[in-house]
Amino acid sequence: MRRWKWLALVAAAGVLASAAAAFGATAHSTAGSTLVVDNSFTIKTSDPQRAFDPTGSLIDRALYDTLFTYKGGDLSNPIPLLVSSWKASNGAKTFTFQLKKNVHFADGTPLTSKDVVFSFERLVNIKGNPAFLLAGVTVKATGPYTVVMTSTTPDTELPAILANPSTGIVNSKLVMAHGGTDAANASTADKAENWLNTPASAGAGSGPYVLKSYSTTSQIVLAPNTKYWGPKKPAFSTVVVRNMIATTQLINVQRGTHEIAIDLSADQAQTLKGNKKLNVSLQPSTWVFWLFANNDPKVSTVTSNEQWQQAVRYGLDYKSILSVAGPGAIQAPGLIPSMFLGSLPQKDDAVQNVAKAKAALAASGLGGQQVTLQYPSDLTINGVPFTTMAEKVQANLQAIGFNIQLSGSPTSNWLTTYRNGQMAFGLSLWGPDYPDPADYLTFAPGQLVGLRAGWAKGADPAIEKLAAKALVTTNAAQRKAIYQQYQHDLNESGPYFPLMQPTQVFVSTSDLKGAVYNAEYDVDVTQISPK
Repeated sequence: MRRWKWLALVAAAGVLASAAAAFGATAHSTAGSTLVVDNSFTIKTSDPQRAFDPTGSLIDRALYDTLFTYKGGDLSNPIPLLVSSWKASNGAKTFTFQLKKNVHFADGTPLTSKDVVFSFERLVNIKGNPAFLLAGVTVKATGPYTVVMTSTTPDTELPAILANPSTGIVNSKLVMAHGGTDAANASTADKAENWLNTPASAGAGSGPYVLKSYSTTSQIVLAPNTKYWGPKKPAFSTVVVRNMIATTQLINVQRGTHEIAIDLSADQAQTLKGNKKLNVSLQPSTWVFWLFANNDPKVSTVTSNEQWQQAVRYGLDYKSILSVAGPGAIQAPGLIPSMFLGSLPQKDDAVQNVAKAKAALAASGLGGQQVTLQYPSDLTINGVPFTTMAEKVQANLQAIGFNIQLSGSPTSNWLTTYRNGQMAFGLSLWGPDYPDPADYLTFAPGQLVGLRAGWAKGADPAIEKLAAKALVTTNAAQRKAIYQQYQHDLNESGPYFPLMQPTQVFVSTSDLKGAVYNAEYDVDVTQISPK
């Protein structure tokens, strides 16, 4: 999970506090052709090549088409949107995409390979938060409707990445006319962002909706793209996305027509049971809480001990930890969340075994050694405070015979220690950068998270070999099997302890069709229509 997500989570707390004062519950009556989405805003811009936060993704999905997309809430299978056909070759290092020939932007300009190249090179060269998505990938147009993308390493996750709204295709001619550039110096030379955040930029996208009004603190209003090329035309004359705290969302969704609330807690959702005017969904989110024990003896001779790690694995009372999250949450049998290709089934959940835990702890000879569990004390995810989770873990392990002390700190401080690889025992969180299991290869020895957990290259050749195989395998069934084996191996010998996926609540009025939670966009307003 990239740094932006951690910082966005911390910043959201301050934003929501100010929003509470600025926006109270409002009685309203929406017109039959108006869709209202209440969301606790995390957004800095709607420039697709700069935006990389939840509210920004929600908005840009409606404004800018991508090469791939998803159907409903299913993130396991990227579906071609702007692409008519595609193929991978050269060991998943080369991808060739044929574009649909009937696509045009909202101003009527045809969308061609030139626009795709411009958009992708602009994304990389602006060097903003989402630039890493296409790092190491070159793109060229070999024909008006043919795009070839080449990577120096296997890139099996590329179709999933190309469903991210940050890869939305912009009208190159129009954006350049308003200061945009895809040149190598775009990070300083590109001046199109402010224009893209205004309704004047309507012709820049090919999506079903265009920008009507824009405020990152109050509300963003969308209007139909009357020239939309796709078979499914915009279903609403107006889409209003409003910045509302959860308590206000709870009131509004009960009063509204054609309305959605994204940020309610599981406890708040429980109060809506039996309300026939609402559809209430409680499901696991893509966030995964996990513990790690640093594998580097230079950091800790205790946490790096194999028997000590096994004692942790068997000593955790996973069901009691899960109870912290409430209805809709699930235990995480592995690090890959349940809705992704390659996730482990619930039957593979770890189970507490007190006898094995005590035996392993005794074998380690380290039961009396004090170990500090570090966690971000100012962070709550989907209604689950890190502090409460840490206290549960401490109580579980103390009952086995561990000597665990707690140390909470502000997220910014926690991150510094974590990223430096100096944290001996940590409670962490992972949210996907893109909905593909390849994002979780970073947990392998010698990779980014592996190094932060003191797991150096060469520490487990079998897992490293499996991770390398996963990178070059393109067949979906084979990928599923490899990633499941990868997680089984991590669970057996890795320094990680998956805990749970907290609850994602999604509430909509029952007069809507196609309103489901989508972890990539929160909600895909392009697929929603009135009943």
